[in-house]
Amino acid sequence: MKIPLSIAIISFNEENIIADMLDKVSQIADEIIVVDSFSSDATVTIANKYNAKVLQKEWTNFTEQKNFALAQCKNDWVLCLDCDEIPTDELIEEIKNVTKNSEFVGYSINRRTNYLGKLMRYSWQPDWNLRLVKKTAHPRWIGNQVHESLIVDGNVAKLKNELQHYSYRNIHHHFTKALNFAKLSAMDYQNKGQKFKLLNLVLNPLFAFFKMYVLKFGFLDGVRGFIASISSFYGTFMKYAILFEIQISKSTNKKE
Repeated sequence: MKIPLSIAIISFNEENIIADMLDKVSQIADEIIVVDSFSSDATVTIANKYNAKVLQKEWTNFTEQKNFALAQCKNDWVLCLDCDEIPTDELIEEIKNVTKNSEFVGYSINRRTNYLGKLMRYSWQPDWNLRLVKKTAHPRWIGNQVHESLIVDGNVAKLKNELQHYSYRNIHHHFTKALNFAKLSAMDYQNKGQKFKLLNLVLNPLFAFFKMYVLKFGFLDGVRGFIASISSFYGTFMKYAILFEIQISKSTNKKE
């Protein structure tokens, strides 16, 4: 049975995963908003099959795209999702219950990554994100190029059940995304006036690996945990390497 719940989604070339997510949320939500950035694949066609309201918006950044999607929602309760976040059946039932009568204006949900065909127990855990919000609590996305976050005015709680996160299709997709996020993070650092330091390039990637593999018990996820920890090292290293590249490029241009 559907309830007065809006789903806010942004998309770009997500034909590989969006149907799985829409199949789940269409069971409960009476409104699905998809803000697409002119996908060249079948994303929009798939969204239309689920009676989603598809709006086209030229890409700017994650924060602006998600705020635009949020603004289109008509219901008081809104579930904000990425295309690769799929609610479990247990989470859907929990959402039905908490939206009936709640003293809270928002709920955080833990994401558990499905990586190379297996749910990770420790790597990237915990991964709490505010996702279910009331529009009366003035929900809005904040952030820069990356690491956007949703905030509300009022008290929030945590849901017991999880989102399954299918963030990476394969190793190539994983490390390509890590490089893209490194570029965006470097641009953010540059815009904030952060200066490149050799120690950051040397030490921060090592700590990123140590944190995920040892402190977060990533080693208990076996080979997958090791690869995930290496990706953390790689992403951090590339972030500072690209920041170095940006700053020497600007320095060279000034001299010319």
